[in-house]
Amino acid sequence: MESKLARANILHKITEALKNPVAMPFPEQISDRPVFIPNENELAIEFAEKFTSLLGKFVYCENESELVNKLAQLIHAHKWDKIYSVESGWLDDMKEYSFDPVTTDDLAACDASITLCEHLIARTGTIVLSSQQLSGRTTSVYAPIHICIAYTHQLVFDISDSLTQFKKEMDTLPSMISFATGPSRTADIEKTLVVGVHGPKEVYCFLVEKLLD
Repeated sequence: MESKLARANILHKITEALKNPVAMPFPEQISDRPVFIPNENELAIEFAEKFTSLLGKFVYCENESELVNKLAQLIHAHKWDKIYSVESGWLDDMKEYSFDPVTTDDLAACDASITLCEHLIARTGTIVLSSQQLSGRTTSVYAPIHICIAYTHQLVFDISDSLTQFKKEMDTLPSMISFATGPSRTADIEKTLVVGVHGPKEVYCFLVEKLLD
């Protein structure tokens, strides 16, 4: 009984407090100006610098034909026999450029995965993925190697710009938005950095120069 009375008392106090909200203590500190200001570098250059500094592997492609050549070279050089990708529409389009890798339906046993993305964040070198993509929640996390294909029109400067794009493009945000910044890493054990413990040990980003239609 006492616990119920205490709970009711706390809820009553919260209700009363919400009726008379406290004014913002330092209103002059609130500004609509962004905290981070883009520098003079192009977004692609800034993304590449940040991404590679975080152990990501960046590849620039002038067009999709060059993308196919470089991607095929990468797969051949590493002898990846099983590529996992559910981006069926994208893979079908790539067949025009003679790109038809050996694929597998077994994500757990694949050599690498290929996904598209929602955006690239230049300021932090981050790949943005979401649950509304065909790749869903798991592909970029469980595969040992994650290969992301992105286009220059997907570049944004900061996280806030990415969220703004989501809101422009859809009525509600996806149930999951993932901000992947380089390969997975942890330094929990004896403060020693270990890469690839709870996610892909290598992340590639192929950025294709392509204008919007």
